[in-house]
Amino acid sequence: MNLANIKLVVSDMDGTLLNPKGEISARFLNQFQELQKKNIHFVAASGRQYQSIVEKFGDMKDQLTIIAENGGLIRFNHIERILFELSNKVALRAIKKLRTIKGSYIVLCARKSAYIETDDPVFVSKLRQYYTAYTIVDDLSAVTDDNFLKIAVYHFESTEEQVLPHLEDLSKDLKVVVSGQNWLDISHPEVDKSMALALVQKKLGIGYEETMVFGDYNNDLKMMGLGYFSFAMDNAHQNIKNTARFKTRSNAEEGVEDILDKLLQK
Repeated sequence: MNLANIKLVVSDMDGTLLNPKGEISARFLNQFQELQKKNIHFVAASGRQYQSIVEKFGDMKDQLTIIAENGGLIRFNHIERILFELSNKVALRAIKKLRTIKGSYIVLCARKSAYIETDDPVFVSKLRQYYTAYTIVDDLSAVTDDNFLKIAVYHFESTEEQVLPHLEDLSKDLKVVVSGQNWLDISHPEVDKSMALALVQKKLGIGYEETMVFGDYNNDLKMMGLGYFSFAMDNAHQNIKNTARFKTRSNAEEGVEDILDKLLQK
């Protein structure tokens, strides 16, 4: 595995770079500085909202590219850009459908804030692990003064088993993807982390064989195909393991950091 030509490192956040407590390790913080010294650009590519990713990286945010909301929004070279958004009409249609699915908690993800129409304390405590900016409203369909990027759905058991089977109609003209054990995302049909990543590669003039990608779930699938050095976490969904060229240890065992150590030794 020749890592000498790597110029771009791309990592998903939850289940990948972040440990099970949702934290970035001190080991990675040191590695990030070494990546900078070697002129290796880092991209955080996540289904998370932009504000939440920024909070995780703190002062480092200006030294990396952020792909948020599964590619709906990107911050590259200090410029923030919305790539894809949902119309109010489409968002309302999805919300109406999701309200009929038992056990579903709906999150309307927009540029300024994420919006929910429940104050269930157990769900809100889960939400706060992923969303820094959120607003509780009486009715999601009454929210109009924002740019809608996606709709996230949380289910305490399994979105793949309990929510996805009910969304066949929405899947015909929207992107519906299971993004975690408890999460599912509904987005513009063209939105994908890979679309945003391809823009970054083009801007930087960095190719497939110079790119390293880490991921763990289905919203990382296409992104994995943009780097020769694609790594599935040990805790990854089987689809990712089948797609990635290489494997590393789980996010609980600092699998990303293990590979970055190898990269930085080159």
